[in-house]
Amino acid sequence: MRQVRIHGRGGQGVVTAAEMLARAGFLAGHEAQAIPSFGSERTGAPVVAYCRFADVPLRTREPVLAPDVVLVQDPTLLASEHPFAGLVPGGLVVVNTEADAVDVRAAAGAEDVDATVLTVPALRIALARLGRPKPAAAMLAAYAAASDDITLEAVKAVFRDRFPGPVGEANAHAADDAFTHIRTTVAREGADHA
Repeated sequence: MRQVRIHGRGGQGVVTAAEMLARAGFLAGHEAQAIPSFGSERTGAPVVAYCRFADVPLRTREPVLAPDVVLVQDPTLLASEHPFAGLVPGGLVVVNTEADAVDVRAAAGAEDVDATVLTVPALRIALARLGRPKPAAAMLAAYAAASDDITLEAVKAVFRDRFPGPVGEANAHAADDAFTHIRTTVAREGADHA
């Protein structure tokens, strides 16, 4: 089983990102499940959502406490929300930021955590492609570029299906940009792994 936790702020599409990730996982041939975490969320408040993939039926429904993958849509949450907490050894963390992995680790107090940390300017990509601060497509594509869990084609398909027309196409272009960014960065610099 592969478990994913997504951190962001209300209004950034965190719950939608988990749903889209589950759909992309299903298109990639996995059993998939998205679990929103609702409380008194409001625009700008920290929000967490979860997703699971498996090649067998999923029976568990609880929140993901020991994620294999963490996606951080808002880097201002690195210190306050502790996104590295519970991460399995050797896990993957993808952060929406212009900063590098060393700065991300320092901001999160995770210098010694055994994890691969990748950064992608998902907000910049979303603003350029969508004109709105909705980084979900870029974040999911960055995850696709870093793993075999989902494909870029699946990410683009679920956004085109959910948002037919120009919005879906803009999200697909944002996904292409983020995927290319991660693949180019990893090829050029290698992933940061503690």
